[in-house]
Amino acid sequence: MKIYHLILAAGLLAGGYFIRKGLVENKAETATTEASADETATPTSETYTTVKDSRAQNIAPVTRVFDSEAATIELFEKAVPSVCFITTLNVRQDYWSRNIEEQPSGTGSGFIWDKEGHIITNFHVIQGGDRATVTLADRKTYDAEIVGVAPEKDLAVLKIKAPASSLKPLPVGTSHDLKVGQYAFAIGNPFGLDQTLTTGVISALGREIKSVNGRAIRDVIQTDAAINPGNSGGPLLDSSGRLIGVNTQIYSPSGASAGIGFSIPVDEVNWVVPDLIKYGEVRRPVLGLSLLPGYYAKGMSDGGLIIAEIVKGGPAAKAGLKAISQDRGGRWVPGDVIKSINGVKVEDYNDLVLALEKYQPGQKVKLSVERDGSIRTVEIVLASSAELK
Repeated sequence: MKIYHLILAAGLLAGGYFIRKGLVENKAETATTEASADETATPTSETYTTVKDSRAQNIAPVTRVFDSEAATIELFEKAVPSVCFITTLNVRQDYWSRNIEEQPSGTGSGFIWDKEGHIITNFHVIQGGDRATVTLADRKTYDAEIVGVAPEKDLAVLKIKAPASSLKPLPVGTSHDLKVGQYAFAIGNPFGLDQTLTTGVISALGREIKSVNGRAIRDVIQTDAAINPGNSGGPLLDSSGRLIGVNTQIYSPSGASAGIGFSIPVDEVNWVVPDLIKYGEVRRPVLGLSLLPGYYAKGMSDGGLIIAEIVKGGPAAKAGLKAISQDRGGRWVPGDVIKSINGVKVEDYNDLVLALEKYQPGQKVKLSVERDGSIRTVEIVLASSAELK
C-alpha cells in the first residue's frame, strides 16, 4: 500500500500530466475547434495535451563550481576506486537442520596497497571472523586471504585475486611533516553506506590511543572529518590525495561521530605492512630480556626498567646485563635498571617497545643502565623477535 501511495503522489506532483482530447470532446468549445481544424479527419493515433503545473519552480542553471569544490571532487574520483568494502563472516551450524551457514559478523573499510592485491584494513575489522570478503569499487566481490596481522598496531593485510586492471593502489604520503589545520579527507563505508566521503581538518597530532590488545599506539592523527562505525580501516587523505593515515577509532559517548576521530599515521603503516606481507607478523628488534612489572618494581628503583630475566644467548646476555636476584636473606634486589635507550627515557614496557621500533634488527643501540647506584652506558646489537622465539 505504501508503494501505491508513493506512485500516486509522484504522479500528482510531476511537472505536468496528460489529458486525452477525446475525453473533452463533449464540450462545445472543444468540438467547434476540432471541427474547424478538420471535420473529416480520422485520427490514426491518440493525441495528448501537456498541462503545465503552475506550482513547478523554474530550475536555476549552475553558474559555477568553486575551485575548492572542484579539487575535492577530483580527489574523490581519483581515490574512490582504491577504497573497498570488507565483510567478515562466521560459520554457524543450524541447531535444527544441522546445515552449515555463513552469517555476516561485521563490516568495515579498507584500501588497495599494491597491484598484487594486498588490502590494508584494521585488525579489529576482521577480528573474530572465520573468513572475509572484499568488495571493490566496481561492485565485484572477492574472497580474501589473511596475510598478516598486527593487533598491537590495529593493522591487518588481506589479499585478493583480482584483475590488475581493478587494482588501483593509493599514493602513499608521509605523516611526520603534517601540520594541524591541514585539510583531511576520509573515504569509507559508514553504517554500510559505501563510497562515502567526509571532510575536515587535522585537529591535533601526537595523540595516544590503545590498540585492541591494550598496547599504546602513539603519534596518532586526530581529525574532525566524520568517522563512524564502518569507516574503520579506510584511508585518511591529504589534499593531494595521498594516504596519510588509516582511520581506526572515534571518541564518542554515543558511538556515532562526535568530531573526534583517530587515524594510525602512515609512517607507522609504512614499516608495519611490509613485515606483514613478508613474514605474516611484525619482526621487532628486541634486547632479549623481560621486565619486572611496574607494580612489583615500585619502591625498588627511582625510575627506569628493572630487568627480570635475560634470554640465554640474546643481545642482553652478550652485553653482560644482569637481572633481578635474591640476596642471602631472600630479598629481591635489582640487577640492572635501564634508564634510557639512545637518550630516550623509558619508564614502562610501552616506552621500551616504541623506542626500539625506530631501529632494525642488527643495528646497535646505547643503553643507559644503573647498577648499584652508578650509571654506565652499554652498547647492544639488536636481534629479531623471530630469532629468540
